[in-house]
Amino acid sequence: MHQDLVVDAHGIGKEYGRGAARFSALSDVTLQIARGECVAIVGKSGSGKSTLMHVLALLDAPDTGRLSIDGVDTRQLSARQLTTLRNRTFGFVFQQFFLTPGTSVLDNVTLPLEIGGTPPRQRRARGMAVLEQLELADKARSNANDLSGGQKQRVVIARALVGEPSVIFADEPTGNLDSATGAIVEETLFSLNRDRGITLIVVTHDEDLAARCDRQIVLRDGVVVSDSAAVAA
Repeated sequence: MHQDLVVDAHGIGKEYGRGAARFSALSDVTLQIARGECVAIVGKSGSGKSTLMHVLALLDAPDTGRLSIDGVDTRQLSARQLTTLRNRTFGFVFQQFFLTPGTSVLDNVTLPLEIGGTPPRQRRARGMAVLEQLELADKARSNANDLSGGQKQRVVIARALVGEPSVIFADEPTGNLDSATGAIVEETLFSLNRDRGITLIVVTHDEDLAARCDRQIVLRDGVVVSDSAAVAA
């Protein structure tokens, strides 16, 4: 198992603020996530779960500790190398859709490829392929603003998939959706993990969503207080 760790974090610490206002968002967090796992990072608001996701996903740097992604010690990488590693390895699904207003569904989906310098014809082919998978090909030319909440979140999942990531981070992916629509989005994410072996890391305070994952890592005040996989082992 140790040979196929996608995330290997040791002693991660993160602080914010200055002087008397300084506080610890994460303290001595150590965890490992193997390729193909489905993991929930759980905790109440302010527990540090979103901070942990941002650190693990290379969106923010830890103040202390060591983080390796696919066996690469991220402390050794330049800012450009970190960006390349993040874009190559991770896809993101956030509670807020972050879709570009006034542009088509296809353009929103292929934006990561455009940023990465993929040629237009290849971008379009890959974008249409993921829209087809998520049964949204008929919406490719539609204005992203005109979609329902569930359709928007599936567009976000398509955008996360277009770069062919090995890991998807989903931060409260059903937080803005009604329960029926949320169930569809959940099933889409879990099927990607189950059928395609994509590692799924879900950040949530929804206990029902967390219970569907293979493992729950519980944070409280920036500290890991339980890890169900560790207990099971």
